[in-house]
Amino acid sequence: MRRLAGPAGSLVMIVVMLSLIMGGCGTEAEGSGTSTSVTENTVAAETTQAAETTQVAETTTSQPAATQDAESLMVYCGAGMRMPMDEIGQAFEEKHGVAIQYNYTGSGAQLSQMELTEEGDAFMPGAAMYLDTAEEKGFVSYRQNVAYHIPVITVPKGNPAGIMSLQDLARDGVTLVWGDPEVAAIGKTGIGILQKTGLYEEVWKNVVATFPTMSEVMTQISLRQADAAINWWDTVKSDESIEVIQIPRAQNDIKLIPVGALTFSEYPGTARQFVDFCVSEQGKAIFEKHGFVTYPNVEYED
Repeated sequence: MRRLAGPAGSLVMIVVMLSLIMGGCGTEAEGSGTSTSVTENTVAAETTQAAETTQVAETTTSQPAATQDAESLMVYCGAGMRMPMDEIGQAFEEKHGVAIQYNYTGSGAQLSQMELTEEGDAFMPGAAMYLDTAEEKGFVSYRQNVAYHIPVITVPKGNPAGIMSLQDLARDGVTLVWGDPEVAAIGKTGIGILQKTGLYEEVWKNVVATFPTMSEVMTQISLRQADAAINWWDTVKSDESIEVIQIPRAQNDIKLIPVGALTFSEYPGTARQFVDFCVSEQGKAIFEKHGFVTYPNVEYED
């Protein structure tokens, strides 16, 4: 090939060089575009994977505690039911593997505590009026009736004051102990009996002390610290140091013992299962073993 000389040859060389440079830039741009596209796809994939992981984590941590298996339940229970309920707690744990922890205080005090803390799984007060109040406050999701609480006059063995009736509680010189009507179901029920029979003012002047639970009232009578008290028949009938005078049905105020599952329980299914266990054949047999009359019984229905 003949070499061009002079200005024409220089011009040709410049055109060739410009073509090579532009071709290289085009290739570079295409390579850069490919690299950007790959990077964007990688970031998008990683973002999607991270979002999916976060969603799974949120779904896992947002599971309510109620879906978990209960290891134990906390039950508010009137002190008068301690003996049968201790046994029921053991039987329930053996059958279902869930331990029962009890709060044995006065029913009124328990109601105040659950209202303050909004904690607990079930409530068994000494009288239905306390569970009624809890239900009105929105604390009860499910309830059943278990047994009857039957008030009686209790006296120390030998009945040194010769108490034979409610009227005898009003005699001069008779000393009485009583359940605290603010916190103990038996205290409030006893006052109701006195008001029903028109004896409240005459009898109440003989009350020398009040106590927050029926167990403490029973102890005072057993130790002869007072002449008489009104207490639950089922809780004192096995105490040989105490004698019982029955209150006529027309004068008496027999109470139902209910049990209810609480709305703020973390384990609502297990709480309901416990309520049903209390009123099952096995549960009622335990109550009867400890001297309770179980529900229903036509003799004690109004």
